[in-house]
Parts: sequence; structure tokens; C-alpha cells
Amino acid sequence: MRIAYWIVTGLMSALMLLSAVPDVIKHPEAITAFKHLGYPEYLLPFIGVAKILGVIAVLFPRFPRLKEWAYAGLAFDVIGAFYSHMSVGDPLSVAIFPLIALALILGSYFLYRSTTPSRE
Repeated sequence: MRIAYWIVTGLMSALMLLSAVPDVIKHPEAITAFKHLGYPEYLLPFIGVAKILGVIAVLFPRFPRLKEWAYAGLAFDVIGAFYSHMSVGDPLSVAIFPLIALALILGSYFLYRSTTPSRE
């Protein structure tokens, strides 16, 4: 189970980081996509940094409560991305990427919960 956790978590982390970097550096394609969804450009670096911090919190084992919040934040991000793409009429071929990310986040979270003893 631990091996599966690290494989899924590694894939999830890579996907989230690869989506965060263009946001942080305000890459022209990220700006275009963000504006297409109806969001202001100034929000891009905030979202990108939040994704990076979320991935760090998921990978860092010291603070389990922070890890729980990070999983929630990453899930909210990709659910919002999927909803935004569908709201502006994007085809499912574009909106599928947030669903893939959500599947990886949920897989990582449930594997984390199954390999970690409950502290509650």
C-alpha cells in the first residue's frame, strides 16, 4: 500500500506542480486560459503558489492536519477548474484534465488514510 501511495502521490504532485509553475510565472498561455475562464490575471500567482504549498504540505509528513487541509485545497482547486471549464462551454476533452487531477488527489488521500494510523 505504501508503494501505491507514493506512486499516486508522486503523479499527483507532478501534475499539480506542472500546472502551478505557469501560473506563478504568469506565462502568456496561462493568462489566456485564465481570462477565457473569466478570472482576473492577478489571481494567477496566488493560485499557483497555493498549489505549490499544497503539494509541499502533502509531501511533508510532520503535520497531518495541515496535510488534510492541503488535500482539501487541491481538491477544491481542480473541482473549481472543472466547473469553470464546463461553465464556459469548453469541450470535455479540455475539462478532463481537472478530473484526472481529482482522481489522483483522491487516490493519494485514500491511500494516505489507509497507510496512516488514525490519531483522532
